[in-house]
Formats: sequence, C-alpha cells, structure tokens
Amino acid sequence: MKTTGGEGAAGGEGTTRGAGPGDGAGPAGGPDWRSGSRLNEVDRPEVVLAAFARGEPKAGVAVIALVLNHGDPEAVLPVVARALESADREVRRQGVIALAHVARLHRAVDRRCLELLRGCPRGNEADDDLWCFVPHRELPLWLWRHHLGERLGERLRWLRRLRPRRPLG
Repeated sequence: MKTTGGEGAAGGEGTTRGAGPGDGAGPAGGPDWRSGSRLNEVDRPEVVLAAFARGEPKAGVAVIALVLNHGDPEAVLPVVARALESADREVRRQGVIALAHVARLHRAVDRRCLELLRGCPRGNEADDDLWCFVPHRELPLWLWRHHLGERLGERLRWLRRLRPRRPLG
C-alpha cells in the first residue's frame, strides 16, 4: 500500500510497511516488535535504526527483511553495518546473513561492512556470497586469501586421493 505525498528512503514513493511506533504494539500497517509479526515486511531503514536505538531484540530479523524488501543497497548497507557491530552475537549473525543477501541481490558491498565482516569467523554465508556475486576486484585481500587457500586445499586433497602412497623401504 503506497503512501500519498511522501518520499521513501530510496528517493521514491515509500510504503506504510515497517512504520510502527516504538511501543511495540504496531499499527495495522507496521511491525509488532513484541510478537514479531509483520517484521518480514519492514522496508524502511529508519524503522530498523529506531529499533536498534530502542534495543529491540528482533532488530536483526528486521535487518534481513529490510535487505530483502528495499531496492537500494546504499540505503541498507549502513543498517547491515549496524547489525554487524552489535554486541549481541545473534544480531551479528543476522547481519552476516543480511550482507550475504545484499551480495546476492545487488552484487554490492561497502568498505565498512567488509571491515566488520573481517572480524567474523571465516566460512560464513557472507564470505561465500560475496566471493560468488561481487566482482573480485572489489573484494579485499583477506577474502581472496580465504577463498584461494580453500581452493588450494581442495586441490591438494584431490591429488592425494589420486596418487597411491608408496610403501617405505
């Protein structure tokens, strides 16, 4: 449902989805932060940032929904970065998933998200999706090392299986 007379975060017409008050009750058009209903419809970055400011435990879920519902990676990547720098381990994990979705949907990433991702354990969803969907020239050396080292290890294991070992002596 489109709003009349307002512009959304992406510069076009916004929708009323994701426009709930801070009390968690959520009007007919917005998410209910207490129950989690309609969080999958959040499409405005300011709604998710406000949820972070209030300390909403389901803010990470809203970040994933935002990435899936919003068409502008430049608008959502700062919100993904906010999730990646969260003190809450689960919200950071959800930020990694959201970054993987940005890579798949928009083939984009920003430097801030890459810096924050570097502090996460390797082999996560975002590592793999960035490598598959974002041009390699835009990716940092540490991600190259991770993926090239992984491929080299696979090749070496494959070669070892092909070559029978000679008995010693």
